[in-house]
Amino acid sequence: MDRGESRSFDFYNEVTKFQYDDGGRSAAGYRGDTGGCVVRSIAIATGKPYQEVYDTLNHIKQGMRQTKRVRASSSRTGMARQVYERYLAALGWEFVPTMKIGSGCKVHLRDGELPNGWLIVRVSKHLCAVIDGVIHDTHDPSRDDTRCVYGYYRNTRP
Repeated sequence: MDRGESRSFDFYNEVTKFQYDDGGRSAAGYRGDTGGCVVRSIAIATGKPYQEVYDTLNHIKQGMRQTKRVRASSSRTGMARQVYERYLAALGWEFVPTMKIGSGCKVHLRDGELPNGWLIVRVSKHLCAVIDGVIHDTHDPSRDDTRCVYGYYRNTRP
């Protein structure tokens, strides 16, 4: 399956596996550690080249009203949610919330709590790609299956 293709979200899977994946960052010539989880997770889940996602997010940021949060964000150190949500919406991805204010945690980054498919999962201060139940990231962010999922992005285009 091509990374950009949509999958059915009717069946649920277990999030028990972790696969190291830098999203193409090292292939793009970058070295060392960074706070670039937004670029990495989008590149992995969409199949787009890391450098293309990096540049596009920075371009979108420059065209936005420069609030304190937007101005402080960057593709290298962490991108503001307002910026990456605009990019994902343009690509046909929608956010599916799994938690409401005051509701408590209902979905965790663990067995059987996320749908199958190519997802970008939002947890506290981090995004990660989950593909058919396998976490794709540079580290395992599940916190031993206790990490609360705020929601996930999924592709709505076939």
